Amino acid sequence: MSVIRVVVQGALGRMGKEIVGALCQEPETEVVGATEQNVNTDRLELPDGSGSVPFSTDLDHILTECKPDVLVDFTTASATIPAVRAATSRGVNVVIGTTGLSADDVDEIERLTTAGGVGAVVAPNFALGAVVMMHLANIAARYLDYAEITELHHDRKADAPSGTALNTARDMLRARGRPFLKSTAAEQSFPSRGEAVEGINIHSVRLPGLLAHQEVIFGAAGQTLTVRHDTISRECFMPGVILAVKEVVSRKGLVRGLDALLGLEKMK
Repeated sequence: MSVIRVVVQGALGRMGKEIVGALCQEPETEVVGATEQNVNTDRLELPDGSGSVPFSTDLDHILTECKPDVLVDFTTASATIPAVRAATSRGVNVVIGTTGLSADDVDEIERLTTAGGVGAVVAPNFALGAVVMMHLANIAARYLDYAEITELHHDRKADAPSGTALNTARDMLRARGRPFLKSTAAEQSFPSRGEAVEGINIHSVRLPGLLAHQEVIFGAAGQTLTVRHDTISRECFMPGVILAVKEVVSRKGLVRGLDALLGLEKMK
């Protein structure tokens, strides 16, 4: 198998740096170019000491010059959608971990990849443990009538609730086939950062010192069941990113989430 050529958008961001480093350590992938919102050099030094690659604010220029197989983007929705348009029009596959994408954004990504004959992986969370956590929550959703989700993130996270929490709630409802029951307190009106999704209250915490954490608590008479995942460092996302990069080049159209790549089909 030939080495997969990758361009990273947002290469100097917190996730971008981790992704560049992980791709450099993977024998089957090669970072061939990068972009960032503000740059003061036209070359990005790779962290493994293997050299440098073209670096620019102009994604169109980087895609044309570097001819990648895959574009990886963990930036912002306002930057991601134009990037997907540019990549798919050039036959470049995309791996997207951007938070805050709307349903319309994801639908557009699906249309663009289908029209361009390329693949896309769009996932709210690339931590393999988080994907398993969501899968276990789907199983429990069939048997327990009450549920709430608490997600905790660093104070610089822009969206609330998180994409992972919203997707967890929607998948739980799909697996269950009906809304969850509301507790007495849930019927009351009180201010909280979060959202209610068909009986599931989502609570969003934003504090310095946190990274990314989520727990789903199920309740029933005389018992509770808690499924929790904690992100200790951003390196936990890298196996999922590498998996997506390797898989997307052999797929056409949109893959939503890592479930299918891990053999964890969503319960219906």
